[in-house]
Amino acid sequence: MKGKVVIGAGFGDEGKGLVTDWLCRSCAKPLVIRFSGGQQAGHTVVADGVRHVFSNFGSGTLLGAPSWFSRFCTVEPVGLITELCALLGKGAQPLLYIDAACPVTTPYDIARNRQHHPHGSCGVGFGDTLRREEQFYSLTFGDLFYPWVLRTKLDLICRFYGDWANAVDVEDFLDCCAALIGSPHVRLTRGLPEGGWSDLIYEGAQGLLLDQHFGFFPHVTRSNTGTANAVALHGSEELDIYLVTRAYQTRHGDGPMSNELLPHNIKANPDETNVRNTYQGTFRRSLLDLDLLEYAVSRDELLRSSTHRHLVVTCLDHVEKELRFTQHGRIVCCDSADDFIARIAGRLGFSSVFVSAGDEAGAVRPFSPAG
Repeated sequence: MKGKVVIGAGFGDEGKGLVTDWLCRSCAKPLVIRFSGGQQAGHTVVADGVRHVFSNFGSGTLLGAPSWFSRFCTVEPVGLITELCALLGKGAQPLLYIDAACPVTTPYDIARNRQHHPHGSCGVGFGDTLRREEQFYSLTFGDLFYPWVLRTKLDLICRFYGDWANAVDVEDFLDCCAALIGSPHVRLTRGLPEGGWSDLIYEGAQGLLLDQHFGFFPHVTRSNTGTANAVALHGSEELDIYLVTRAYQTRHGDGPMSNELLPHNIKANPDETNVRNTYQGTFRRSLLDLDLLEYAVSRDELLRSSTHRHLVVTCLDHVEKELRFTQHGRIVCCDSADDFIARIAGRLGFSSVFVSAGDEAGAVRPFSPAG
């Protein structure tokens, strides 16, 4: 099976959902595989006029592509059931495979996360779930199919968090767990689901600059955001890599981001998915930093060395008039969009480049300086 992996180049919000949707459109029978992160993803897709922000399903769902949450992902039952209902209301027919080994986020993890989020957080319990798992207080998706096991482990997790956790309501969580295991739209797997897939599309969550190993600790996510998990699941490095960046930098929440003190001409997008919220804080924007992009590429071994890699530059329509980036600490002004794209691709060493200036997959096109 062909393998294609979608990786964010920055601090997230690059357009991974758009690119995943676009790739699915050229496949006969794709399976979208989430290989990092979990319910904290927010991937926006607009398909045939229908807009959806994917967190618990793959971004090919509006096209009918099934999704698989691999063992590297967390699962949050309440959010998953809520999103399932929203998708059904939009006319979609989702099919989600979930690996039995996926850690399950409980209301206790979410409550702990919302009490303590000093480094930037979505407030949905992803990091606290993995911290708890490391302490051997484990609850996985396969456990949900055994009611006594589920309730016993949930009680032990409550004790793990301490007396304050006794006040946390878990009834909605238990109802959603029951709904999940009884839903025709959700299926348990132990490894890659069978289905005669033509293409495996690995959809990343968060960007390379949030990787737990080479991001800017402690402002990182607790997962491998590069190609490592996709390679482990695919069983080889035979993957086409799609590295995605906006035409400018973004960061949602705390943590360092370059170029914030420089003037920019980036428009505020009225349809922006990520807005200020209680836990993450402000959605920040600044000029694209080529040195930082080069650093991100250099830290992922397969991305750095692959001959099957493609650059995708999104949100070109969000920049007014002149396109700019920084290189070696100075602002570089470009004569045109073609000049902007060519300079970035040349610096990063990409010969295959795609661009997008819209929200729908039809806006993605191959880059050609001639037009």
